[in-house]
Amino acid sequence: MRKIIVLSFITLDGVMQAPGGPEEDTSGGFKYGGWTAPYDDEVSAKIIQKEMEPADLLLGRKTFDIWAAYWPKHAEHWPGINDVTKYVMSNTITTSDWKNSVIINNLGDIKKLKDSKGSDIKVWGSSELVHLLLKNDLVDELWLKTFPVILGKGKKLFNDDAIPTAFTLTESTVTPSGVFMSKYKKSGEIKTGTVAP
Repeated sequence: MRKIIVLSFITLDGVMQAPGGPEEDTSGGFKYGGWTAPYDDEVSAKIIQKEMEPADLLLGRKTFDIWAAYWPKHAEHWPGINDVTKYVMSNTITTSDWKNSVIINNLGDIKKLKDSKGSDIKVWGSSELVHLLLKNDLVDELWLKTFPVILGKGKKLFNDDAIPTAFTLTESTVTPSGVFMSKYKKSGEIKTGTVAP
């Protein structure tokens, strides 16, 4: 069985929308794209580079569209991104020109993928997909970069549909710019105030 790992840049209030740049995702009138830039430092760059080591990816369609337009032309910044298998959850596209892209369109496909043999599967961005995974207890680990900023509005990492679940902190670092880099492993389901391993 393969692990599904959710990697996300989030604000203190859980916003994950458009961390990389002003034009990355302006849906919903979002005006704060690129909010991670003031906190870049050497420590966070090294950690993120390590997290970008080749692994199969599972992406929502909107994140996939953004990445498919960018990464094929900028692969020198993410070695192996064009070679790994990129699974995209979508009911609106059936093919892609981006090398090694596979379209899946339902929860059953994700469960089959998780039950198959292969590398761990990393989910970057993709808020709606992450909500679906959390609702169906399919997230094994969370690798979060929490930035010391509050935005108030924007797409959030968590919503009210997530199954109550306990996670154990397995690794953490605070960067010089104040970003809390943390890794959590699922440890059990929460039932009536207790953790069931």
